[in-house]
This record gives sequence, structure tokens and C-alpha cells, in this order.
Amino acid sequence: LLHNNSCSGLLFRQMVRHNTTDTSLILERSVNRVQLLGRVGQDPVMRQVDGRNPVTIFSMATNEMWRSGDGESSHTGDVSQKTTWHRISVFKPGLRDVAYQFVKKGSRVLVEGKLDYGEYVDKNNVRRQATTIIADNIIFLSDNIRDRV
Repeated sequence: LLHNNSCSGLLFRQMVRHNTTDTSLILERSVNRVQLLGRVGQDPVMRQVDGRNPVTIFSMATNEMWRSGDGESSHTGDVSQKTTWHRISVFKPGLRDVAYQFVKKGSRVLVEGKLDYGEYVDKNNVRRQATTIIADNIIFLSDNIRDRV
């Protein structure tokens, strides 16, 4: 009985492969989406690498806070904070220019995009790993902190 089930399953998969195109199997749905809400750590720079289209790059910080102590509802204990820095790259032509012109250090922004993992060679010729958020949307939530002081 087990043998018959595995044979019919194999036969079914072969029929499905035969009746569908290879491209429909390759184009299955997947998701790579990131949303970050935080503050800009540096004014953006625009770079052009190897004759490709320019890219606007800036850093962004997100913070995580928690209170140590007994249980989740504890109001005693120390408050701890972890800051995570993210590298944001903007390739989209209109957004790239807006980001370069209006994103400023200290601005509070919401960045939406996708994760990208890559490599680069640093100035000492050492291969390094790089994680980047490729932004496809930036929402400005406040003016620059320095402008309010």
C-alpha cells in the first residue's frame, strides 16, 4: 500500500511537471519586505559605482527597549536599550533624488524596502559581508531635530 501511494505521488508530480511550463514553477510567490521606523544617523551621500546608475546611501538607527525584572509587567528593574544600525540604499530614480535632497541626520523616517545581502572589498583588500535595505519608499515623519532646537 505504501509503495502504491509513493508511486502514484511520483506519477502525479510528473504529470504536473509535464502539463505546466517550467516558468510557472520558477515564478512561485515569495516575499522579501522590510519596514524600519527610526532616525537617520548621517546625511545621505550619492555614489556611482562601476558606471552604473547612482545610489543614495544613508544610515538609520532603530531602538529596542526593555525592562529587566520579574515578569513582563514589572515596573521595577533597569531599562535597557539596544540600537541597531541599518544601511539604506536608494536606487529608484525619483526617490533616490528626493532622499539625497531631503533626508537629513536626525530625521525620523519610515523606510520600506527589501533586504539585500552582498559582499564588497574594503580599502585593505579584505572581502566583507554587507547587509543593505534597498528602499522603495520613504515616509518623512518629522522635521530634522536640529531644525526644532
